[in-house]
Amino acid sequence: MAEQLRIGFVGVGLMGHGMAKNLLAKGFPVALLGNRNRGPVEDLKARGAVEEASPRALAEVTDAVILCLPNSAVVEQVVLGPDGILEAARPGFVLVDSSTAQPGSTRRVGAALAEKGADMLDAPLTMTPKEAEDGTLNVLVGGEAAVLERLRPAFDAYARNVFHIGGLGAAHSLKLINNFMSMTMSALVAEAAVTARANGVDLGKLREVVSAGAVNSGMFQKIMAYAVDGDASGLQFAMANARKDVGYYAAMAAEAGLPSPFGSTALQLFTLACSTGHGDDHVPLLYDVMAEWGGLERQAR
Repeated sequence: MAEQLRIGFVGVGLMGHGMAKNLLAKGFPVALLGNRNRGPVEDLKARGAVEEASPRALAEVTDAVILCLPNSAVVEQVVLGPDGILEAARPGFVLVDSSTAQPGSTRRVGAALAEKGADMLDAPLTMTPKEAEDGTLNVLVGGEAAVLERLRPAFDAYARNVFHIGGLGAAHSLKLINNFMSMTMSALVAEAAVTARANGVDLGKLREVVSAGAVNSGMFQKIMAYAVDGDASGLQFAMANARKDVGYYAAMAAEAGLPSPFGSTALQLFTLACSTGHGDDHVPLLYDVMAEWGGLERQAR
């Protein structure tokens, strides 16, 4: 029963807040690890969540802990560091990592948990904070099928689709590939739009023509919504996160002995954007950044 599965949550930011909110709404007892951004924490406490003081304390009072953190280094600190989740790991306990993480790190963390009889699933997400709040995310899951079935009621609380990808680390690998494609497409569309503008092509016409053909895509529409209409709400994802994810992808390709010409180019592009002060800007604003690099004045809308 949902009431019997006690859920811990670390990382109640843009995505995590909606996930935890929906768990509470579906009747799950939820415990949180607080952070400096108190707004989401206090909102969830008002909805019935309780706050614990450390990752270890959180794991001690829950059956499963869901992580939604910035990167693998933070995941390893929360799990393997002093007063970390590993210290409270035990048979029957499950760690669910919904971060976009390095598959090699995921497998190392999973091995450490397995030594104590605990299980791990990598369960990264697709979609946006809007779907997190609405409870309609897509969840990609790596790990044992039996463990997935134990956690499925929790996933169903905030997801529309749950995909079992394969063994531990497989979901994180697929998420990196997905993000590599989406971020590279974003950069491609931003470059195309800037080039069109510089050559006197009406951006509305560019959108109209591409929308009617095979090149059209959801990512094309998100970037063009900003280039044409100034609406960046469709892709609330910081360029610093894009750089991190594409970097993880390039490292994964390198570990497999593969060339990654597009991954390397996208990594350098987002690195340059971050190094020129745009790391906190959302990805659609890459259109402005590339126009600035090309000497174009900021577009009036």
